[in-house]
Parts: sequence; structure tokens; C-alpha cells
Amino acid sequence: MRVLIVEDEQLLAAEIEAALQKNHFLCETAYTAGEALDRTDTGSYDFILLDIGLPDHDGFWLLQEIRKDHADTAIIMLTARGAVEDRIRGLDMGADDYLAKPFSLLELQSRMQAIIRRKFNLNDHSVVLGAFVIHLKNRTIHYGDTAIVLSRKEFDLLNYLLLHKNRPLSRMQLSDHLWGDNADDEYDSNYIDVHIKNIRKKLNAYADTDWLETVRGIGYKIKTDR
Repeated sequence: MRVLIVEDEQLLAAEIEAALQKNHFLCETAYTAGEALDRTDTGSYDFILLDIGLPDHDGFWLLQEIRKDHADTAIIMLTARGAVEDRIRGLDMGADDYLAKPFSLLELQSRMQAIIRRKFNLNDHSVVLGAFVIHLKNRTIHYGDTAIVLSRKEFDLLNYLLLHKNRPLSRMQLSDHLWGDNADDEYDSNYIDVHIKNIRKKLNAYADTDWLETVRGIGYKIKTDR
């Protein structure tokens, strides 16, 4: 999943980025509100971690600007301000959560996972797809007692389609959220099609994958009953 970290404390931004990358998030950083707007104008993100105390604009102002065109992006406010009034203001303006500095990086990741479960209606860390069980937390897929090995990018692709189950996603959307700034190159070389082919080949050795559909003229989707 693609994350934009908007934080003018460069050391803290680097620490957040390093922690999230270990958990397979694709991170980019902006140190000012202006830089953040430039990035959100040209790309979309699954998460934005937004500091209130930016050097050029107030974070609340930036929150309003981002929400005009990115209603579905999850936004967590990061701030040294711990006042209840600030927390309420941020939530009322459209933030999904609020963390006061200093905060634990483990807590930040836990809150991000909670938002993912709530946003995509996931009540468990395991999801059944046909004859397969996808374990989202430990990033494994099983057919019965057999563990099926997928590459990191193959699992990322399957996981992202699962989060958006029953919704067709274009190749460009998938590339953008899985490869970030390299999306155009990956898209042109048909990496998404190659990964889908490899996923199907590995899984079809055990059972049908009719739930992984090709949507003609668009891309792919995972079809589920709920």
C-alpha cells in the first residue's frame, strides 16, 4: 500500500519510513505542505500521515485541501499538540485518526492496520478465497496444510486486489499503489499481467482460481460472495 509521510522533522520522517517499509508499505515523504500537495495532485495514496506543524501551512489547512480530491484516502494526524480541541478539530475535518508526539511506531502501525480492517470490512486476519486461505498478517497463503510460496510482489498484488474485492482495478491503479514512482515503467512492460499469470499458475496447481477475474478492457478483480 502507498503511504505519503508529511513531516518536516526529517529524522522522524526517516524513522517512520524505515518502520513501514519493513512491513511492506511503499513510502514517500514530503517535508512541506506545498510538496505534499504537489504529490497528491499527481498521485493517489492509501494512507497519508500528516503532521500539523508544517513550516509553510497549517496541517489543518492541508487536511482540507487534500480532502477535496481524496475522500477515500486514510489520513492520520501526527502532532505535538495533545489538546482535546485539536484532536476533535482534526477528526471533524475528516482525519481518520490522531496520534500525539511522541508516539510508538508500533502503535502507529497498529492504528493503520485497524483502519485497514475497518475500511475494507475485514473482521479477521485470514480470508477464504475458494479452496485457499489467505493469512494477511503473516503474508502466507495455504491450500489445506500446504503453504504456497508467492513472491513479495505477487502477494502484494493479491492482497491489494483482496482489499478491493468485487471492484475492478486497472493495471495502472495496481501499478501506482504497488510500485509508486516507477508505475509507468512497470505498466508499460506488462508487469501486472506477468504477476497475475504467475499467481494463477502457482495456485491452479492445487485448485481453480475462478475468483481471480480478468475484466476486459480494465484490469483485474477478486470476486467474493461478501
